[in-house]
Amino acid sequence: MRFLALLLAIGLAGCGTMQIEEKNFIHPDGKDAPALARVDVAALLPAYSMTEETVATPDGATLRGVYLARAGAAITVLYFGGNAFHLDQHGRDVLPLLAACGSNVAVFDYRGYGRSSGVPTVENMRADALRVFDHVNAIDPGKVAVHGQSLGSFMAAYVAGQRPLARGMVLEATATTVQEWTDANVPWYLKLLLKVEVADTLRGVDNQALVSAWHGPSLVLSGEKDELIPVAMSRKVYDAIPGENKQWHVARGASHNGILAHPDVGPVYCGFVRKL
Repeated sequence: MRFLALLLAIGLAGCGTMQIEEKNFIHPDGKDAPALARVDVAALLPAYSMTEETVATPDGATLRGVYLARAGAAITVLYFGGNAFHLDQHGRDVLPLLAACGSNVAVFDYRGYGRSSGVPTVENMRADALRVFDHVNAIDPGKVAVHGQSLGSFMAAYVAGQRPLARGMVLEATATTVQEWTDANVPWYLKLLLKVEVADTLRGVDNQALVSAWHGPSLVLSGEKDELIPVAMSRKVYDAIPGENKQWHVARGASHNGILAHPDVGPVYCGFVRKL
């Protein structure tokens, strides 16, 4: 990974302190990034109709995504992807998995990624997540559940905490705080050489605190072989969710990006979504 490679390089260079900033996690497309071929939703999901959706932000960014509707669907799943998620790159794999449970599906690119314009920061990505939720909820009032993977789990948890009318929350490969995640990913031998400090803008990123404000149905999914976010860290997020209307599932043998596609997960995921 780019982040761990950077830590290793700095540690070996003998640098005493490293500041972890937003740019270490958020990597928007460069100005010369090639255009991606549009994902062919009609070929992927012939039972669905698709509309392209646009959300304008007060600072001039434009958020773009898709809304997939299926006749008779009772729930809409709003999905927030992980770091570097692109609808037109990763949608071919993710959209069929999300649609497998028969729900409507909505997916947007983060600002600065893929179809969306703007420059991302933690603060404006959170605000964008609320805007996108409100937009989708206007299409299906009171029927929208949020699902976030990795970085997207912070967006989903934030939305759930701010929008209690959400029907449910799914957190996949979720972490606790940036500080704890960093500590877990710095090898012990680098800790002898390197002091890692988290920037102030990241210190308030705390999924345990976010989920403590959520009282709706919850599903937390973790991968047994996830080398980026340990199972124990995801479990701490699950434990912070109040009440008993929650489920925990570890996909045996699954890696960080292979959880939703794991054969163990489909029945659990669809069982949760269909009960919302």
